[in-house]
Amino acid sequence: MKKYIKISFLYAVLAMASGVFYREFTKFNDFTAKTALSVTHFHLFVLGTIVLLIIGLLAERSNLEAVKTFRPAMIVYHIGLPFMVAMFYVRGILQVLGSDLSQAADLAVSGVAGIGHVLMATGIVLLFVSLMKAEYRK
Repeated sequence: MKKYIKISFLYAVLAMASGVFYREFTKFNDFTAKTALSVTHFHLFVLGTIVLLIIGLLAERSNLEAVKTFRPAMIVYHIGLPFMVAMFYVRGILQVLGSDLSQAADLAVSGVAGIGHVLMATGIVLLFVSLMKAEYRK
């Protein structure tokens, strides 16, 4: 359980730092429109902090960590979430700076962001498979 609390705390710190960066970066650049930076805080807080706390509670009450698919689920999940948030940062910073991307560059950013989302989806599916296979104590 402590392992999940520590990882969850790390995501909470990253979420708070992300919120501060979004607010200060847009304020510094006098940017008031919607940007991809606005969702980084929420994604890190919910998908990182809250989900990991729930997983910790479920692991405490079950044999979840012994389920074969659980470790791969956590590996893919912890690769996918930072990857996805990093692409929100790339897109958001370019939006704030007013960078005019070529169509090819825009498609490349979208494609790489899609890979992050696919990794997250894979991690979530494996996590649900693991949760369904786990045996829970009363």
